[in-house]
Amino acid sequence: MSTRRLGRGVGSAAEDLDLQERIAREIERLFPGCPGQRAREIARHTGTRGSGRVGRTAAGRELDSEAIGLAVAASVRHLDTRYDELLMSGMGRVEARDLVQADTQRIVDRWRR
Repeated sequence: MSTRRLGRGVGSAAEDLDLQERIAREIERLFPGCPGQRAREIARHTGTRGSGRVGRTAAGRELDSEAIGLAVAASVRHLDTRYDELLMSGMGRVEARDLVQADTQRIVDRWRR
């Protein structure tokens, strides 16, 4: 690997970490009830380069509150509800999301306080 390519990789990694730190701080600001470790996990997950997740979109990189909210809601849906279990049982995404929406929203609302 050339020095130039290696340097770009190091810069990219530093930029990724910076983005993830900024996302975590914004999650903590918008969702003060979200546990700090969870905010960092959400930021790391959503800010992973090449993931196609909301944190890598222009809105996510600009710390748009709607994009951050979507990342938080997705984390809650997957980790704090039966969503993944419902998907694994063969239920479609739309139906599974509908079934867990109230639980997801309740947790997200609690974290906003």
